[in-house]
Amino acid sequence: MKKNVSSAKGTVLDFDRSFLPHIAIDTVIFGYHEGRMMVLLLQYKNSKANALPGGFIYKDEAIDEAARRILQDRTGVSDIYLEQFHTFGANNRQDDSMLAIMKGRGMKPVKDHFLLRRFISISYYALVDYTKVIPAKDGLSDDCKWVDLKRIPALMQDHLQIIEVALEHLRNELDRKLVVFNLMPSTFTMKDLQGLYETVRGEKMRRTSFQRKMLNLDILEVVDKKMTGGAHKAPYLYQFRKDKTGKKQGRKSKG
Repeated sequence: MKKNVSSAKGTVLDFDRSFLPHIAIDTVIFGYHEGRMMVLLLQYKNSKANALPGGFIYKDEAIDEAARRILQDRTGVSDIYLEQFHTFGANNRQDDSMLAIMKGRGMKPVKDHFLLRRFISISYYALVDYTKVIPAKDGLSDDCKWVDLKRIPALMQDHLQIIEVALEHLRNELDRKLVVFNLMPSTFTMKDLQGLYETVRGEKMRRTSFQRKMLNLDILEVVDKKMTGGAHKAPYLYQFRKDKTGKKQGRKSKG
């Protein structure tokens, strides 16, 4: 592996022989902030294109290792819940968006440039603590920023479909794996947790039923009362119980 070369998609244009051909990784990086589900997107000002963070797989690199590397490059965080959820391989995946992006950067790619070929995308979703992420663009993009999931701009190729499939997968895993806890800060109120559940599921839940359900799972422990308002009105602060390894439940990387 070329350790001195950036791993971001598009920054290694002269090193395509180092990568597995026709295979890419696209990541849906979810965050939760002020009651909103957020997703990290790359933006290309010259071409007005938007895309999911992605990258390629070195020939001597495992697929999961490549996904973790790409995620760390874009977020600056290494302790991330990561799960492979789908492979996208429609025969019309390529379009003119990548050509427009490259031209927008002043490049004149040859017709058969490896970035212009059809790629099969192995897709992962990641759940991160919004406050810990430092978004970083790659070599072709102009910006990398959080975008409200309800205000997604037009995306290149099938990236909107990738987000939709990732969100559906996350919803299906809410109760079975409890992975959504990876989106929460270290301490939170029951109202905060319920707000996250409602945002992911896209529907309201009864407060008493939700609280009973969470407490019956025996995965929360009280930290203290939140220091707001009178003592008798202050809500409890919770944190997730630690497992035997000292990590939060559900925090281990998947894939």
